[in-house]
Amino acid sequence: MPSPNANSIIVLDFETTGLSPLQGDRAIEIGAVKITNGVVVDSFQELMNPGRPVSTFIAEYTGITNAMLRNAAPCEEVMARFADFIGDENLLAHNASFDQKFLDAEFSRINHNYAGEFACTLLTSRRIYQDAPNHKLGTLVNYKDLAEDGTFHRALFDAEMTAKLWLTMLDDIRDNYQINNVEFSLIKRLAKTSKANVNKFFASFS
Repeated sequence: MPSPNANSIIVLDFETTGLSPLQGDRAIEIGAVKITNGVVVDSFQELMNPGRPVSTFIAEYTGITNAMLRNAAPCEEVMARFADFIGDENLLAHNASFDQKFLDAEFSRINHNYAGEFACTLLTSRRIYQDAPNHKLGTLVNYKDLAEDGTFHRALFDAEMTAKLWLTMLDDIRDNYQINNVEFSLIKRLAKTSKANVNKFFASFS
């Protein structure tokens, strides 16, 4: 069973050959961290060979080259290991709809189903950080003055920064709205709440 608490979750990020698995795009890197009771306790990172070359654009965008992928394990092998890593936990990503469609596509190739549901730091940030310049991951990291030491658009670093952002969000919800125990179901409902009704939404919990 996934944890009902929002502070126990798997944060993940994919780098891919393109934007859509429906157009034949594949994952080339997965990075993830496991948060238990608000503490990062484990991480996962692997390159994976998609069986097709990456474009010059993707190589420049991610820093992941065809030479780096040549000896990487096939996607199916990596995703089987990743399935063990996530277990039955709930899942989190920045712009989760993108990562979820690649997770679903790659897991379908190995006939694996997962029990957890997705939350999205992008959708959540639009509700609780309405004054942010925009809601890109890098912008929010700067907006909340989070320490960073790495390169965006590599999967593990993006997952690590998303995890920092997530834990900061939970702290801000607790502090600003006096909600001591932020449950995963609350975050799911918040993501469906209009920005104009966020204060009213939180007031219903007080």
